[in-house]
Amino acid sequence: MNWDPTRPLIVQNDLSVLLETHHLEFEQVRRTLSRFAVLLKSPDHLHTYRITPLSLWNAAAAGMQIEEMLSFLQSYAKFGVPTHVMSSIRKYSKRYGLLRLENVGHELYLVSDDTVVLKEICGFNVLKCCLQDVRGERAIAISADHRGFIKQELIKLGYPVEDLAAYRRGEYMHISLLDAMDEVETPFQLRDYQKHAVDAFQRIGDGGGVGSGVLVLPCGAGKTVVGIAAMARCSCATLILTSNVTSVRQWKREILAKTGLSEADVGEYNGTCKDVRPITIATYQILTHRGKKEDEFSHMRLFNEREWGLIIYDEVHLLPAPVFRATANIQATRRLGLTATLIREDGREDDVFSLVGPKRYEMAWKELEAKGWIAKVACKEIRVPLSSYDQDRYGSAGARQQFRMAGENVAKLKVIDHLLQIHANEQILIIGQYIDQLKRIAAHTGASLISGGMAHDDREELYERFKTGSVSLLIVSKVANFAVDLPDAAVAIQVSGSYGSRQEEAQRLGRILRPKSSGANVAVFYSLISEDTKEQDFAIKRQLFLVEQGYQYRISSWKEDGQNLREEGQDEVQAHLRENVSAFAGFDS
Repeated sequence: MNWDPTRPLIVQNDLSVLLETHHLEFEQVRRTLSRFAVLLKSPDHLHTYRITPLSLWNAAAAGMQIEEMLSFLQSYAKFGVPTHVMSSIRKYSKRYGLLRLENVGHELYLVSDDTVVLKEICGFNVLKCCLQDVRGERAIAISADHRGFIKQELIKLGYPVEDLAAYRRGEYMHISLLDAMDEVETPFQLRDYQKHAVDAFQRIGDGGGVGSGVLVLPCGAGKTVVGIAAMARCSCATLILTSNVTSVRQWKREILAKTGLSEADVGEYNGTCKDVRPITIATYQILTHRGKKEDEFSHMRLFNEREWGLIIYDEVHLLPAPVFRATANIQATRRLGLTATLIREDGREDDVFSLVGPKRYEMAWKELEAKGWIAKVACKEIRVPLSSYDQDRYGSAGARQQFRMAGENVAKLKVIDHLLQIHANEQILIIGQYIDQLKRIAAHTGASLISGGMAHDDREELYERFKTGSVSLLIVSKVANFAVDLPDAAVAIQVSGSYGSRQEEAQRLGRILRPKSSGANVAVFYSLISEDTKEQDFAIKRQLFLVEQGYQYRISSWKEDGQNLREEGQDEVQAHLRENVSAFAGFDS
C-alpha cells in the first residue's frame, strides 16, 4: 500500500506504535499519543508505545473521543492504520460507559443499554453473590455493600464501570479559600490549570456535583492547592491520606495558610499523634500498621471515625493494598486521587481506576515548564566506570549483589566532587538508595544526611536551613522522594536508586521542579550510572516515564582523569534511525 515517509508513526497490528524521536513534529505527536497509549521503550531513535484497554478507558474518562484518537493515528501513521487497530480502539473505548452504576430511589442498579452484555454479566460466577435481581432487560439491582467489589471484578473481565451513583454528603464543614480580598500576608488564587483540574473533578457525580477520580499533575505544580480547592468546593469533613509525616505537616501548613480554617479544625493522625478533627491528615503507614502479621489493621477504623464527605489520596500511585481493600467498602464517599504519575510498580493501575476513580485531568509537564510554572530541567546521565576494587568482585557476584555494587560504586565520589565544583553557588541535593553509601558521601563532603533514622524535627530544621540558604548541600535518602518542599533546590545528583522504578525517578526529579525565587528558573538532574552494569540496564526503565513527559537524557561518559565529561555523539544515532525507518518500507498494515 502507499506510504508517506515524512510521517513519524508506525502503527502495528499488535496495538504497538513506534514514534520517530527525531521527527520535526515529535513533541506535538508525543503529547497526543501519550494521552491514550503507554510508553514501553525509549531508545534514542524510536519510542515504542502500546495502546491498552486501560489507557483507552482513562483517555475516554478524561474526555478524549474515539474519532479524535483514530483521526490522529491516520494523520501521522507512515503506513496507515491496520484495520484490527481501528476496530480494537472502537471496541475498547466504547466499553467505558457501557456499564453504569446508577440510583433509582434508594436502590443501586447496574445499568446498560446493551442487553446482550448485561445478560453475559449475569452468567459470571464471581458476580453472582452481588447481583440481586434483574429489573427489566437493562438493569440489575445490586447491594450497595458490593459497589466496590463489582467494579473491581468487572474491570478484570474487561468491562469498566462508570460510577454515576450518588455519594454521601458527609458532615458539613464550611471551607473558604483566602484570596487577595482577604487581608492576609500571602494571598493566592488558583492558576488556570489548577482551576481546570478542580472543575474536571467537580463535573462528575451527584447530578453535576463532585464524585470521584484522579488528577494527574507534575511535581511542583501545586497538587496540594488543588486538593484544598476541591475541599472548599465540597465543603465537608475531609480525610487526607498521604505518604509521610513531612507531607502531613506540609498539608496542614497549606490548609491553615490558604483557608479560613483554624488549628482547631485540622488534626494529624500518625504514629505520635492521633487527633481526629473535621479535617484530618493521616499517613498510609499508620493505616497499615499492625503489631503482628496476623493482627487486624486497627487504624483502618479511621475511615469510620467521622461522616467523611471526601477522602483525598495524595500520591495515589503509592496506595497500599490494605487501603485498596478499605476503599472498596467506602464507595459512597467521594474520592479524589492526586499524583504526578499513574504508574504503579505493582501493576495495580486498574484498582486505582475502579476504586479511587479514572483519570479526570492531566497536565503535561513540558506545557507547565513552557509557561514558567515549573522549572526547566536538563536531565543528564553520567556513566561511570566501576572502580578497580569493584571490577574485581563484580563478575563473580550474583545479580542482586551486582546491582548494589554498581549503585555504591566508589568511583562516583570523583564525579560528585566535579559536579559540586561546577555548581558551587547553587542549592544541591544528593539523593540515593543505600544508607552506607550516603554516609560515605556525607563524610566525604561534610554535608548533613537526612534519612529515616533521623528525628522528624531534626529533618524539618535541616530543610528550613536549606530553604533559607544557610545550608546549600543536603544528602537525602528515599525519605525525601515525596512531599519535600524545597523550592530553591536547583541541582539533584542521583547516586543510586530502586532498580527500575519509574515513579521514583519522577519523584526525585520533582524535588527540583518548583519555580526558583532567584529568577533563573532552571535546574539540572544528574543520574550517576555505573557503566556496563546491571544499573545501566535498569536506568533505561527508570527513565521511561520522564522520557514520555518529554525529558531527554543527555548521556556522558566519565573519563578516568576526571577532567571532562565526554558526551555521546549523535551522528551514529541519526544513521541508525535512517536504517531502521527504511527497514519498515515493506510493512504490511
